[in-house]
Amino acid sequence: MNAQWLERCREPSTWRGVVMLMTAFGVSMSPETMQDVVAVGTGLSGLIGVFSREGGR
Repeated sequence: MNAQWLERCREPSTWRGVVMLMTAFGVSMSPETMQDVVAVGTGLSGLIGVFSREGGR
């Protein structure tokens, strides 16, 4: 289950969905800020991928 979440967090569609949900709840941000949020999220998911063990070991 954990690896599935990590894979989903790496997908751009997941980040677009997060932004859409935030917008639906009234959180708005400029396109520049949205790009920064996506960049940080992508970087964090990359770090998680680098430091996570594969195969549940």
